[in-house]
Amino acid sequence: MTTSTDTGSTQTARLQHFPAAFFAMVMGTLGLTLAWQKSAHVLGLPIEIAQGLLIISACVFVTIVISYLFKIFKYPQAVIAEFNHPIKMSFFPAFSIGIILMSVATLEVSQELSRFLWILGSSLQLIFTLNVLTRWIHHPHFKIAHSTPAWFIPVVGNILVPIAGVEHGFYEVSWFFFSIGLIYWLVLKTLIFNRVIFHDPLPEKLLPTLFILIAPPAVGFISYMKLNNEVLDSFARILFYAAAFVVLLLITQFARFSRIGFFMSWWAYSFPLAAFTIATQIMYVRTGAPVFSALSYIMLAVVSAVVILLLVKTARAVLSGNVFQPD
Repeated sequence: MTTSTDTGSTQTARLQHFPAAFFAMVMGTLGLTLAWQKSAHVLGLPIEIAQGLLIISACVFVTIVISYLFKIFKYPQAVIAEFNHPIKMSFFPAFSIGIILMSVATLEVSQELSRFLWILGSSLQLIFTLNVLTRWIHHPHFKIAHSTPAWFIPVVGNILVPIAGVEHGFYEVSWFFFSIGLIYWLVLKTLIFNRVIFHDPLPEKLLPTLFILIAPPAVGFISYMKLNNEVLDSFARILFYAAAFVVLLLITQFARFSRIGFFMSWWAYSFPLAAFTIATQIMYVRTGAPVFSALSYIMLAVVSAVVILLLVKTARAVLSGNVFQPD
């Protein structure tokens, strides 16, 4: 028989160990929302699906934000410890990225709301970037084993800013953020490959974060097309095909990924695949090539199935309490 004391202690443990990695869910659901928004315009699919996904994404975002605010107020030391953790700290900027993605998703709903969210999200993203880089430069305890593809989130996430920024007339500011994301993508990618090739391999729990390698070139392609007046030039092609190669590389690792137990890091599958889906649809619009049309449908089906699976797995893990365990 479960007593009220047991229930209370269980809820306390869940809140205390509520991970910042939950914000990756927002990136995943909003990524899927944007992929379906794009498909409504490019592939003629029902816009109602994207509208429904936007509502679901907003509910997920609000739920996670409220939950984490409770954690901040009740267990500030646990939050500080997580924020200072060399790997977990990378997931905090997923919050500001979620706001930026929400600003993109609401462009067709309300220009005023989208503009407000863009300013808020971009400002927070810059603050997170400056904070993380400062700590990397002056760190007392970071080691090569701490470097994972999740390190892309705080810095390379800036590359998302132009997608809505250009629409709101912030052209030079968008170039500023794009430049930060692009340059540090190359720097961090070098560091990550140095780690995975010459040092211990990533632990199983973090293997899904390899999918984050898709996001910088895929999102970079989308942002560059915005900044370049939708002109498909040589540099745009380099970005797209760089992302396409990473997708192919990870497909060859399918057997390895299929054996991994569920962790919140699985959400790293979602947003990068959604970004590549959108990039593929843009390539179809710019080139008219049937191969990109077919690939657009395939990728949309894949990322939709992945997000549905992740939602089911996460719901089960939340109910069982498996995701609220101390590391």
